[in-house]
Amino acid sequence: MSFPLPSVLRIAALLACALAAPAFAAEAVPPAPPPLADFFNNSAFSDAELSPNGKYLAVRYSNDNKRDRLIVIDLATNAMKIVAQFADRDVRTFQWVNDERLVLDSTDKTIGQGDAVDGPGLFAVNRDGSNFRQLVHVNYSAIQDRSVAKNTLPPNHYLVTQQGAQNSDDVYVINPKRDGIDDNGDITHVNLVRLNTVTGRSETVKRPGLAQGWLLDHKGEPRLCVVVEKNIQTIWYRDPVTNEWRTLASFDAYVGGKEAFTPLAFGPDGTLYVRSDAGKDKMALHTFDLATRRVSAEPLVVLADFDFSGRLITSGDKLLGVRYLSDARSTVWFDSKMKALQATIDAALPATANLINPPARAGSPWVLVQSYSDKQPEYYALYNLETGKFTGVGGTHERIVPGRMAAQELVRVKARDGLPLPAWLTLPPGTAAGTAAGTAAGTAVGTAVGKRKALPMVVLVHGGPYLRGHEWSWSADSQFLASRGYAVLEPEFRGSTGFGTKHYKAGWKQWGLKMQDDIADATKWAIAEGIADPKRICIAGASYGGYATLMGLVNDPALYKCGINWVGVTDIKLLYSGHWSFHSDINSNFLKYGAPTLIGDPDKDAAQLNATSPLLQAARITQPLLMAYGAADRRVPLYHGKKFHDAVSANNPNVEWVVYQEEGHGWSLPKNRIDFWGRVEKFLGRHIGTP
Repeated sequence: MSFPLPSVLRIAALLACALAAPAFAAEAVPPAPPPLADFFNNSAFSDAELSPNGKYLAVRYSNDNKRDRLIVIDLATNAMKIVAQFADRDVRTFQWVNDERLVLDSTDKTIGQGDAVDGPGLFAVNRDGSNFRQLVHVNYSAIQDRSVAKNTLPPNHYLVTQQGAQNSDDVYVINPKRDGIDDNGDITHVNLVRLNTVTGRSETVKRPGLAQGWLLDHKGEPRLCVVVEKNIQTIWYRDPVTNEWRTLASFDAYVGGKEAFTPLAFGPDGTLYVRSDAGKDKMALHTFDLATRRVSAEPLVVLADFDFSGRLITSGDKLLGVRYLSDARSTVWFDSKMKALQATIDAALPATANLINPPARAGSPWVLVQSYSDKQPEYYALYNLETGKFTGVGGTHERIVPGRMAAQELVRVKARDGLPLPAWLTLPPGTAAGTAAGTAAGTAVGTAVGKRKALPMVVLVHGGPYLRGHEWSWSADSQFLASRGYAVLEPEFRGSTGFGTKHYKAGWKQWGLKMQDDIADATKWAIAEGIADPKRICIAGASYGGYATLMGLVNDPALYKCGINWVGVTDIKLLYSGHWSFHSDINSNFLKYGAPTLIGDPDKDAAQLNATSPLLQAARITQPLLMAYGAADRRVPLYHGKKFHDAVSANNPNVEWVVYQEEGHGWSLPKNRIDFWGRVEKFLGRHIGTP
C-alpha cells in the first residue's frame, strides 16, 4: 500500500522536489536494472523525530542534492519552518532538547575524510527558528574571532545523544582528552560537560577516574561512569542522595568474564537494565540490583537464537516496552494499549517490519512509525491514534522500487566441525520469493521458494570481525549485486557477535583458520543446494572482510574464481607494528590487552600469524583481484594495500588497483561509491558473468 500525503506535510513539494511514498505492493520487473545511483546516492530524506509532547515533527531533508537542513512541522496546523541550514555544511545529528528547542551538529557531505578539517560543532535553535546559537566551534581558528560568543566551547566537544527528561534547556556533551602530539594519540579519558543551550554556560561533571563512557538516568542526570585502566573496566554509580561515586563491578574490558555485564539504561523508576549472559550462552536483558550489586537471576527479555541487543521505550514515567534485534528489529510491549496498537499497524502494513516510536510524553494523538523490509528501505509515517490514519513523511533511498528488489532470508548451515552457522542469502528477483518480517525470535525471516538455479554468486564477508554482520533489512550492497543477477551469501562466521558466547569465542585466534573455513563451508552449502554455480563464485569484503577475501583466495583457490578487497587488512602483524608513513587509530590498549587474545599474540603466535598473513602468502594468489583503498584511512592505513599490491602484482597480472585520495575506511562520497561499485559490476561481469 502507499501512504497519502496531505499537501502541507508534503515536504518535497514545498521544497520543489517530489518525495513520493513507496508502493509496498509488488510491481512488474522491467528489463533494465536500476541505475547505480539509485543504490548509492545520498538520500534526500534521512531522519525524523517527534517532539517530547508529540505535537511537532523535526525532519532532516535536502532539496535537489543541496545541503541537508532541519525542518520543523506543527502537526496541528501543518505549518512548516526551516529552522536550521548552512551554506557550506549539512545538518547531521539533531534531537529535541525540550518541546521548544532543538540541538544539532553539522558535517560537510561534499568532502571525504581526508579533506575534513572541521569538527561537527554544536548549535541550538527554537522550533520556530528563533534564538539560533552556536554552542561549540567547528574549528580552532574561529576561537580567535572576537565576534563569536566567548562561552562557545572548543571543537573537541561532541553531543551526547542520550536524551534524558527533555524538560530543561540543558544537554550534555563529551570532551575526549588524548595523548600525543596535536592530541592525535589514544583517548586517555572522556569528560562529561553539562551545557545550557540558551546561555552557552557549561559545567564539567566530576568523574571518578579515567572515564571512557557515561550513562544518564531517565531524568537526564549522570548516573553511571565506565572507567578503563589498562585492561580492567570498572562501572561506577553516582548515588542520587549523596552524589558520591561508588563501584558496582570490575572485569576485563576486552574478554569479559563471569561477572561482566553491559549497562543499557535506567528505567523511569531508577531501575538499572543491563545486558548479561548470566552464565548462559546468550546475552539477555536483565535488571541489576544496585544494593547487592548483582545481575538478576531471571532475564526480562531473552531470545532463543540471538543475543539481546536493543533499548527501552518509555513515555512519561512508564516503561512501555523494549526494542530488540533478533533476525529483524521488533518490540516486546509491556503496555497493553501499545501491544494492541502494534497489532493494528502490522495488520495495515503486513509486508514490512513496523517500529512504533511514541513521544517522550503523551500529549498528542501522533506516533511515528518506521517501516522497512528486505525489499523496502526505511520509510517514516505518522499514525493518528484518534483517526486510525497514516500520514506519510518520507523514505530513505527514495528511488528504490520495492517490487524490483530481491528477497532475503536467514539460513543456517553447519560448519565442518558441526558449529551452526547463520548466513544471509539474497537471491535475484525472479528466483525466490520471501515472506514478510518474522518477529518471533529464532524464526527465519524469509523462506525462499520457486526455482533456484545455478547462479553466479558473490560471497560477501562482513568486517569487524567481532560484530554482527547483518540483519533482515534492505542493504544497498547486496541488493545492488542481486539486481545484476548475482546470488549474495553473507555468512555470520564464528567470531561474529549476536549469536551467543560459544559462537563468538569460537572465533578467537581464528583469523585465516576456522573463521575462514566457515566462509568456505557456507559457500559449499550454496553449491550443494544448487543455488551457486561452482564455476562462478567470487569472494568480496571490506576491512576484515577484505582480509578474509585474500585468505579465501589463498586457502581455497578452486572455490573462488576472483576476489574483491576494499580497505582490507593484509597482514596481522602490521596491525601491531604500524608503519612510519601513517598513524593508525586502533587503540594501543586494545593492541596490548585485547588483540593478543582475540586475534593472536605477535610474539607467542608468530608462526600462526605468518601462516595466515595474506602479505606473506601473496605469491599464491593467481585469481583476478580488485583492490580499493582510502588514502586517508586511519583504521587500515593505505600501507596495508600498497605493500600487498606490490607483492601480489609480481606474480599476478590480473590485479586492479584504485585509491580514493579523500576517503577513509569506506566511501563517504556518492561519486566514489558509484565509481567503486561500477568497477565491481564490470569486474564481476568479466570474471564470473551474469546469467
